[in-house]
Amino acid sequence: MTEFIDSHAHLADSAFDADREAVIERARVGGARSIICIGESIEAATRGRDIAARHPRIVFFTAGIHPHDAAAFDAERDRSRLERLLHDGACAVGECGLDYHYDNSPRTVQCEVLDLQLDIGARFGLPLVVHSRDAEDDTISFLQSSARAGVTGVLHCFTGTLALARAALDAGWCISFSGIITFKKWTNDTVLQFIPDDRLLAESDAPYLAPVPYRGKRNEPAWVALTVERLATVRRVSVDYLGSLVVANAHRLFALPSGDSLLQ
Repeated sequence: MTEFIDSHAHLADSAFDADREAVIERARVGGARSIICIGESIEAATRGRDIAARHPRIVFFTAGIHPHDAAAFDAERDRSRLERLLHDGACAVGECGLDYHYDNSPRTVQCEVLDLQLDIGARFGLPLVVHSRDAEDDTISFLQSSARAGVTGVLHCFTGTLALARAALDAGWCISFSGIITFKKWTNDTVLQFIPDDRLLAESDAPYLAPVPYRGKRNEPAWVALTVERLATVRRVSVDYLGSLVVANAHRLFALPSGDSLLQ
């Protein structure tokens, strides 16, 4: 059985309300050493904190503001609530970022809220979990700013160009791949080979983006094993070795408790 860490799962999503405990157990039995429960809003992060408390050393949570919700974020009202969640043990700031595909929030506001979260990450000494869609130029500028601030993180569910990948690596960031890389429409194996061993992560993005052969179904963390298999095939390494990489890299990036890494 290949072991892995799911670096990005929305376990707090209502899609899991009926069977969340069973989903976590299937992931554990299927090889998941840990699951990073993403708090893309204060409400989701609060639920994620509670889920993590029920599953110590298996589930860890993050807290941030998604770019879709940037316009609704009131720094005067909400910053202290976000920072309280970080004090409560969040392992990263996010999911934050830039989404110019849907433009659910004005782009200038997205940038402002992302910069605010960069400042928070710098003050707390935490990495960022960043979403980037159709916003490569501004994301590259942000990555350069993060390097100057001494903050690292992960570009999650990566589907970008080599130029964006290179900018992330130059800034000291990790890059995470989801079940999208198992889809027939995926054609960018070059980027899968380009990422160095020590910067590679894998994720479910559950309940979204289930890998083949489950595409179209509700995704869950156990199926990250299929993404790990695909990465191993493209990179021409064993599945067990690839799994050990994503475990070690997630352990290091999120500062998970010792004993959760296969590579000690």
